[in-house]
Amino acid sequence: MSNVVNGPEIDCSPAPGDRHHVQILTSRDVPLGGPRAMTVHRTLPQHARSLIGAWCFADHYGPADVGTTGGMDVPPHPHTGLQTVSWLFTGEIEHRDSLGVHAFVRPGEVNLMTAGHGIAHSEVSTPDTTTLHGVQLWVALPDESRDTARNFEHFVPEPIALDGGRVCVFIGDLLGKSSPVTTFSPLLGAQIDLDMGASVTIPVHPTFEHGVLVDQGSVSVEGAEVGQTELAYLAPGHHHITLQSSDERPCRMILLGGTPFGEDLVMWWNFVGRSHEEIVEYRTQWQAQADRFGHVEGYVGGVERLPAPTLPNARIKPRLAAES
Repeated sequence: MSNVVNGPEIDCSPAPGDRHHVQILTSRDVPLGGPRAMTVHRTLPQHARSLIGAWCFADHYGPADVGTTGGMDVPPHPHTGLQTVSWLFTGEIEHRDSLGVHAFVRPGEVNLMTAGHGIAHSEVSTPDTTTLHGVQLWVALPDESRDTARNFEHFVPEPIALDGGRVCVFIGDLLGKSSPVTTFSPLLGAQIDLDMGASVTIPVHPTFEHGVLVDQGSVSVEGAEVGQTELAYLAPGHHHITLQSSDERPCRMILLGGTPFGEDLVMWWNFVGRSHEEIVEYRTQWQAQADRFGHVEGYVGGVERLPAPTLPNARIKPRLAAES
């Protein structure tokens, strides 16, 4: 999914936090596309917090009526220095990329695309999709891996049954289940469903910081109430996380985790870099249709590729990585 640029820079450095404090992050609505734009709820990045581990971007969308919104139709666009993680609850999205991959994003199946040095891809909801509902997540690649070769991986996790719920681990490992998809820093990504009124305590890595993004219903995270589209942040130091669903309806959430990233980043449009000069060069190469990003075959739409936005007048400066 292509990012919408709302300002000259985004601070993607970790923010400090009390190890026992639950920080509640409220999403902001961002329209994607044209006059019938699909609205996404964005919880990362924001001023209060920019990363959870290496997770640097979290869009949550739907349930959206495709007949009203027009669905998803994102023409070929570039990425550098990151991985995209696509996870659906409802609907289907057709993916094409410059690696030559033609694949589909379906509920309960993770698609992970590694941009590394550079990749381009398109995303289009399929004609049979009537409701679109899911999350689009980005992972920042550490400095030693950010120029790695482009790649694409697909995995269907087996659900884990809990007393009062279910867990699907699509990144990393949890509750004895592991995802085989490639990551370049310690990470966790999982969908957790809880029955109405259910409570679970899940063991987690104490060196990880964690985020709980609520998709459906409301949930208590370590005693803090978290509403729909909100994200609860927990600093490192937790060996377990207790989740309690409300008595009114079942709830669904995405659990994200990872070790604090600790690197300075510059994130602009669809690029993750380390300096203003890098961002300028990425944009120049995309506009020039350079080999860095390759070419996406088979996309049919109103435009062949998304043009890059205009760069800000001010110099884009990296922020210093804060200690977590």
